[in-house]
Amino acid sequence: MTGRSIVGGWLGARGALWSGLLVAGLVAGCGGGGGGGSVPTPTPAPSTPAPAPAPVPTGTTAEVWLTTPDQSALLTPQTALPLYTGVAAGATITVDATQKFQQMVGFGASLTDAAAYVIQHDMSAAQRDALLADLFGPQGNRFNFTRLTLGASDFSASHYSYDDQPKGQTDVSLAGFSIAPARADVLPTARAARALNPDLAVMATPWSPPGWMKTTDSLIKGTLKPEYHDAFARYLTQTVQAFAAEGVPIDYLSLQNEPDFEPDNYPGMRLSPQQRISLVGDHVGPALRAAGLATRLLELDHNWDLAAQATTVLADTKAAGFIAGVAWHCYRGDVSGQSTVHDSFPGVGSFFTECTGYEGAPGFGNTLSFNVRTLMIGATRNWAQGVLLFNAALDQDHGPHLGGCADCRGVVTVDKATGAVTRNAEFYALGHLSRFVQRGARRIASTSGAGNVLSVAFENPDGTSVLLAYNNNSVVTSVVVNAAAGNFSVSMPAQSAATFRWK
Repeated sequence: MTGRSIVGGWLGARGALWSGLLVAGLVAGCGGGGGGGSVPTPTPAPSTPAPAPAPVPTGTTAEVWLTTPDQSALLTPQTALPLYTGVAAGATITVDATQKFQQMVGFGASLTDAAAYVIQHDMSAAQRDALLADLFGPQGNRFNFTRLTLGASDFSASHYSYDDQPKGQTDVSLAGFSIAPARADVLPTARAARALNPDLAVMATPWSPPGWMKTTDSLIKGTLKPEYHDAFARYLTQTVQAFAAEGVPIDYLSLQNEPDFEPDNYPGMRLSPQQRISLVGDHVGPALRAAGLATRLLELDHNWDLAAQATTVLADTKAAGFIAGVAWHCYRGDVSGQSTVHDSFPGVGSFFTECTGYEGAPGFGNTLSFNVRTLMIGATRNWAQGVLLFNAALDQDHGPHLGGCADCRGVVTVDKATGAVTRNAEFYALGHLSRFVQRGARRIASTSGAGNVLSVAFENPDGTSVLLAYNNNSVVTSVVVNAAAGNFSVSMPAQSAATFRWK
């Protein structure tokens, strides 16, 4: 991660208290007629309008889950809403399942060294099992997408790679290669997550190759030396193979975390678009293919403002032949950068892969607002097939970490003295989609922004429809939803998020 500010801003207005989900009566009007007469024409009697027909229930309902900024509702089930036939007038949101967009991979958070350490060492076995079930289990948030760090990141207790050598020494044959550090905490945690959710898709990212491959002879700063492009490709291929042998197959791989940034106190590396073109097209892509690995490469893995870098790489047909998608972070630029690349390369996937919360961010409601508006709704409406936040768990001291962010917050916070868990706003924002949108779902059309109510919708493989709505107003707002299955009405509290599911 880079930088301290999350672009897009936090909403400053605080929401009104929850006033209950209210089913509105939906009335379709029809006019009446009058009669004539003979000469002399008598004064006609006033016509009586025909009574409006009562709404006709379809016999089905929409389930509802609500989160409010005052935390009086936290993904809390509400009374199911009856669906009525026909189209209701004045609809705030229209859902159209005939317009289908990207197929979804999933939602989740990263199992960094820090997250895995907290889960494995700061909790009792019972607490650990309960938290993993809350994150990945079928009765919890059902995370089915995660990201692992290959070697150390800033959220590691020490800085290391899988083939460190003394200064001045190299290991071109990779004789010293070992994933032993990952066996301590990361791999056991990932295996436990996969056991809870066999659909779990795993992405992996190195923060730095071994220092001896770089111009600095260090994990800190520098870039990859051209003579070690092949060695780095073999390093990544062996890592993917080793993780698979440990029961954690890697579905997606990026070459480098944030390749346009050289942090000065934790592992990182600058890797230009031209270097990435050479690495992907001539080394890493062919190496993965020759090894028979199904792992798919993701380009960029950096901020929205670097869309031009991604299009440069994708414009190289040789490299593009090995690239399955572009990975995005939230720290600079606008989420629409995802659509900029998609519009130029519609056959290339899009994945949102990192955004962190900060302890100093202003309040639960504002954090919920940013995550729901910009990431859950914004990223998916801009073609993201998956949405990942950063650390799944951190302790109350924002760690363990070495360098980098000193006040980052995990999706959950674990008290390292007691093992008690605090579910942060990010947990609930993710849960509004991760609990309900299945692997293989298709995003479908939904109107968004009418009445300042934002939305995104999906159709699941089992035939259910899922709608996430966010009331971006500072007052309670009446929302009418029209879909093929019928229409329903609801009053949404100010700055609240609601997920609706129906069939």
